[in-house]
Amino acid sequence: MNGETDLQKLLNNMKPELNPGAFVFCLLDTFEHAVKLKPLFIFREQEGVTVILPKEQADEAQLTYPTVCAWITLTVHSSLEAVGLTAAFSKALTEANISCNVIAAFHHDHIFVPDKDAKAAMNALLEITKDQGSNIV
Repeated sequence: MNGETDLQKLLNNMKPELNPGAFVFCLLDTFEHAVKLKPLFIFREQEGVTVILPKEQADEAQLTYPTVCAWITLTVHSSLEAVGLTAAFSKALTEANISCNVIAAFHHDHIFVPDKDAKAAMNALLEITKDQGSNIV
């Protein structure tokens, strides 16, 4: 099943959902160490292996992290070939002075924002849907 590519439809139907919990990005030295933790996401980079996992799990493993994030999922099934969705919600978050880290998976886009900004981020994203993208496109 292919995802949606029409930007207006994506904006109208993105339906952001705030996932419960607090999440952190941690840097590990090996992929094997990362896999043992069973994190939500793993990224291999030249500088090391980044994992994203619940804060409680990182604390139990005595891992360090620079910030605590909230995790928002855009529940619309966006195509990996869709153009403009990331720019649109990034613009809305920028205008609300909220930083974000974005992960595009096969079905959905996932946005990590500072935990303290979760409510404001949800409001900014819901405003896009309410406006049906008219302020973005």
